[in-house]
Amino acid sequence: MMSLQGHFLIAANHMRDPNFYRTVVLMLEHNSEGAMGLVLNRPSAVSVETALSEHISTGRCETPVFVGGPVETSSLFIMHNCLTLGQHDQEIVPGVFLAGSHESFESVVVDGLKPEKEVRFRVYCGYAGWGAGQLESEIDRGDWLSIPGDGSVVLEEDPYGVWEVCMRRLQRASRLLPHNVRNPEWN
Repeated sequence: MMSLQGHFLIAANHMRDPNFYRTVVLMLEHNSEGAMGLVLNRPSAVSVETALSEHISTGRCETPVFVGGPVETSSLFIMHNCLTLGQHDQEIVPGVFLAGSHESFESVVVDGLKPEKEVRFRVYCGYAGWGAGQLESEIDRGDWLSIPGDGSVVLEEDPYGVWEVCMRRLQRASRLLPHNVRNPEWN
């Protein structure tokens, strides 16, 4: 199976696991050893200000921390669109980066809180993880659907509509694909 890094995994309608019901996961890594991603549409009741108060002076920041998944929930991750810091961070989808150091993390949060800056960011606690072959089995079972990632969705202001947006994109894409093609190699 090709790597799904940079793709969205969309939870299928029938998935009832409370950790993943109607979620969209941005895949950060996917290889023969396993996979890792962040759930994009699960804001928590904890604010960035509260979560980071012992580490960074954020001032007043009511932006929620997102639940990135059920694995290592004390770990924090930050996704951002700050191009000047992006050179030190991993670009996951075009224009969206995963902070790779404490300094980058702190700079993104501080710059992101300045009204004159156009830095958008999301802080996540925990991640979604799969062991070797586990994700592939879940995809084969029909639990997950996949589409290429899109930076505008990652930092979407309304996280509650992300699953529906991705499902509509998937449905549009599937209408463009020919059905029952006898000789697909002729395309």
